[in-house]
Amino acid sequence: MEERKRSIRPQTVEKKAATRNGVSRLAFALLSMLLESLLLAALLTGLNRYAEWVNIITRVVGLILGLVIYGQHKTSSMKMPWIILMLLFPVFGVAMYLMVGLNVHTRRMRERYEKIDGILLPLLPENKEELEELTRRDGSAGNIASYIAAYAKYPVYRNTDVTYFDQAVKGLEAQLAAMAQAERFIFIEYHAIEDKDVWQRIQEVLVERVCAGVEVRVFYDDLGSIGFITTDFIRRLEALGIRCRVFNPFAPGLNLFLNNRDHRKLTIVDGRVGFTGGYNLANEYFNITKPYGEWKDTGIMISGEAVRSMTVTFLEMWNAVKRSDVDDTDFGRYLPDIRYEAKEPEGFAAPYADNPMDDLHVGEDVYISMADKAEKYCYFSTPYLIITDEMMHALGLAAMRGVDVRIITPGIPDKKMVYGVTRSFYNGLVRRGVRIYEWTPGFFHAKMSIADDRMATCGTINLDYRSLYHHFENGCFFCHCEAVHAMKADFDASFAECREVTEFYRTGRSGLRRLWQLFLRLFAELM
Repeated sequence: MEERKRSIRPQTVEKKAATRNGVSRLAFALLSMLLESLLLAALLTGLNRYAEWVNIITRVVGLILGLVIYGQHKTSSMKMPWIILMLLFPVFGVAMYLMVGLNVHTRRMRERYEKIDGILLPLLPENKEELEELTRRDGSAGNIASYIAAYAKYPVYRNTDVTYFDQAVKGLEAQLAAMAQAERFIFIEYHAIEDKDVWQRIQEVLVERVCAGVEVRVFYDDLGSIGFITTDFIRRLEALGIRCRVFNPFAPGLNLFLNNRDHRKLTIVDGRVGFTGGYNLANEYFNITKPYGEWKDTGIMISGEAVRSMTVTFLEMWNAVKRSDVDDTDFGRYLPDIRYEAKEPEGFAAPYADNPMDDLHVGEDVYISMADKAEKYCYFSTPYLIITDEMMHALGLAAMRGVDVRIITPGIPDKKMVYGVTRSFYNGLVRRGVRIYEWTPGFFHAKMSIADDRMATCGTINLDYRSLYHHFENGCFFCHCEAVHAMKADFDASFAECREVTEFYRTGRSGLRRLWQLFLRLFAELM
C-alpha cells in the first residue's frame, strides 16, 4: 500500500491531455452526430431550393418552435439564444434544436425518477425541531435550509460533523481510510472515473472489502468517463464482485436523453460516512498529470446522521437509471438508524441533490439565496461562469447593497471556447460591483460558496447552465461549524494566488472581443 501511495505524485506538466481509452468511441459518436445534423440541414436546404412550399413549411416550423420555446417556463437566458439562432439560421437552428434542445426521452425518464423519489424521499426524517432551532439561532441560514427541506425534500441535520478538504488528495486519502473500514456497503457515484493510478488504489481497497463480505456498488456517467475508460470496464468490475451501472450510454442519434448527465460525486460507507466535492476519480484531479497547470479542487467528509440523505441520493440514481435493471426493494438495509455524537454539536448540515427532471433549480436557488442572505461578504468559486440573468441580478444586487461579492475562476482554461463565454459575463458583473479573480497556478475546479463566516456550500454544482439546469447534481449546505472557517481560510489563501481582473473587464475589452463573446453566448446552453 505504501508503494501505491508513493506513486500518486506529479509527473509532467502537459500542454494537452494525454490520449485516453475511450476517445475513439467519443470521436465516432460526435462525428456521427455532426454528420446526422449536417445531413438533416442539407436535406431541408436542398428541399427549399426546389419547392417554395417546403421553404415556407421550414420557416413555419421555426416560428412555431420559437413560440413554443418562448412559452416555456424557463429563464429567458436559455430561451433567447435558441430563438435568435432560429431567426438568423432557420435551417441550422431548427436542426440543432431537434438534435439537442428537444428531448422526447425526458418524459419517460421523469416518470422513473418520480416513482423512485416517491419511495425514497419519504424515508428521510422531517427534522422539524432541528430546522426550528437553526431558524431561531440564524434566520438567514434557517431560510435556506427551509427551502431545501420544503422543495428539494432534503432535511437539515444535527448530530453531524463536516470536515473540509482544501485539496482533492486529502479527500482521497480520507476516502480510502473510510472504505478500508467498511463493514456493510460502499457506494461510489462519479461523473468521471479513469482506470489509472487513483482508481487502481480505490479498486484495491474495494476488492479487499468484497472479499470480506462488503457489498460494493459503482455508478458512473458514460459521457463523463468516455475518455478515461473502455467499454469492458463494467465487465471487469463485475468479475471482481463489484456491482456496476452506467448512466445514459452515449450514442449518436436524434432526440437522445443527451443533455442530462450525472454530474454527481459521492462516496458512502455504511451509511455513516459520506464524501462529496468537485473532484472526479481521475489522475488530473490529484495533480498526477497536469494538462492545465496545477489543479485546484476541494471536498468535504460528512459523518453522522446527515449521511442518510447522501445514501438516498445514490439509491435514486442506481434504481432509476434503466427500466430493465433489477432494482432494490429493501431500502431500509441501507438506511440504518445510527447513533452519532457530533464533535461540533452546534453545527448543522443539509446534503441535497438537484434533479433536472423537475421544474426546480435547487442548485441555482441555493446560490442565489447565499448572495441574498449575505450581509458582509459572499464568495464563490467555479470552473465555468455561464449564468442566467436572475443570478447575474442577485450577485450584482448583493454587491450594490455593500456585500463583498467575489468569484474565483480558473487562470488556465480546460476548454478555451467555454472560457471565452465565461469571460463574457465578467463585464456585467463588475459593473455592478462584483470582484472577479482568476487563479494563476492553473485550473480552479472547486464549486463552493461561503457567506459571513456562518454558512457555506460545497459540492458538484458549477455556476453554468449545464450544472444549474441540465445535470443531476449534489451538494451540501452547512453552517455554524469549523468547516465554514476552514473554507474561508482556503478562499483567503486562494485569493492570494489569483490575479484580480475586475478593473480590466470593467473597461478593458475591445469592441471586437465583446462582439465575439456575445456571439459565443448563443451557444452557451450547449457548453
